[in-house]
Amino acid sequence: MDRRNFFCRSKAASLGVAAGLTILPNAASVFGAPANERLSLAVVGLRNRGLVLATAFAQRADCRIAYLCDADSNLKASRTDSVAKVQGGVAPKFVQDFRKALDDASVDAVVIATPDHWHCLATIWACEAKKDVFVTAPLSHNPWEGRRAVEAARKHERIVVADLACRSSSYGAIAKKYIDSGKLGKIHFCRVCEQSGQSNFPVLPAAAVPEGLDWNAWNGPAPQTPYNANCQNNWHGYWQYSGGNTAVVGIHQLDLARWLCGLDYPKSVTTRGTRFDTSGANETPDTMVSLFEFDRLLLSFELTLTTPYMTRISQAVRNGDVFPHWPQCGSRVEIYGSEGVMFVGAHGAGWQVFARPRHEQATLVERGWGKPVDLEHQQSFVDSVRNRKRSSADVEEAHRSTLLVHYANMSYRTEGQKLQVDPKTEAVDSPEAMKLFSRSYRKPWVVG
Repeated sequence: MDRRNFFCRSKAASLGVAAGLTILPNAASVFGAPANERLSLAVVGLRNRGLVLATAFAQRADCRIAYLCDADSNLKASRTDSVAKVQGGVAPKFVQDFRKALDDASVDAVVIATPDHWHCLATIWACEAKKDVFVTAPLSHNPWEGRRAVEAARKHERIVVADLACRSSSYGAIAKKYIDSGKLGKIHFCRVCEQSGQSNFPVLPAAAVPEGLDWNAWNGPAPQTPYNANCQNNWHGYWQYSGGNTAVVGIHQLDLARWLCGLDYPKSVTTRGTRFDTSGANETPDTMVSLFEFDRLLLSFELTLTTPYMTRISQAVRNGDVFPHWPQCGSRVEIYGSEGVMFVGAHGAGWQVFARPRHEQATLVERGWGKPVDLEHQQSFVDSVRNRKRSSADVEEAHRSTLLVHYANMSYRTEGQKLQVDPKTEAVDSPEAMKLFSRSYRKPWVVG
């Protein structure tokens, strides 16, 4: 056994005993269950992350995919075939209206992987139907509906877990234990980065709705809009559907930082930014800096999408005996303590702590290798459904982390206003910014 695997297994095992974590290379091989004891799941939203999650849960011997749901029926054949191949040839039912799956009493839980604007309403409807929920991040399109999702989970006593997988990772738990022990010293500054190279997408004209797509249902809680392929394929770039890259990707680093540093509501938020690449249709910024003031530290969030030399964390890093090159790791968190600085990567990149350099050479104090985190997080969800205990990625925690995204965007969209946050109401002190706190909904897609 090499030193990296020994380190990971020994530390993860000891931590797992203490924290009750399940750390397994193959959950299906150990947690197999008779057919009548498997969790019956419906997956809503089948593009990209939805397909990944559908096949991942289908591979588990303690789960089965009973329904696949998407407003685009053109996905039916390929998605049902993909899932059938990994669950013994048993094909799930396909429905365009996921409420049909909610009406089925045999369905235990719903996996929601829609565009952002659907996350909360789908979660609330699932809770009302007495289904547990696994929902991709960010939790909400705006602060008001995020709180409604929390209330629905509590009212109907449902397990609602956000796909904030770093919270279930063994490497993240070890990093948090290191911080909580005081070894990093007093922490007064945390830097969160989301950096990559992404070109704008071109302006396209409105077009006829493709056959097989229920465009009215696809828009759902968002305003009804003439069909445009950009809306369907690049929805993250439109305010009516999403909060841009801060919401779609940056949420994971923001949540990781909030969890590791033990942060709650910020006192104030200020954002400045712009879109320098104005050649296309994207409405959201490609360059943005937000400053969050907490009682005992400042947290900065930096977004740059015009930096193609910033790298995503590769599988070689997640599975190997190496760490990212931190200065060019595009999804990192930097935590500055009085005794050292910790670099942490999202989704399995591990962490390292450095003290003052000696003779101009780095002084490594401690490290923890990462590994892919999805399996651990999916196991955590299944465990929570079984034991009815809230996950570390519970809907309340997801909501509070997503608020950071919303506050940052609210300040950006009001020309950099400094927003004071009321933790009791979650509102801010700017009437102009509060216009973005909620939205109007159209029937029957009403969050309430």
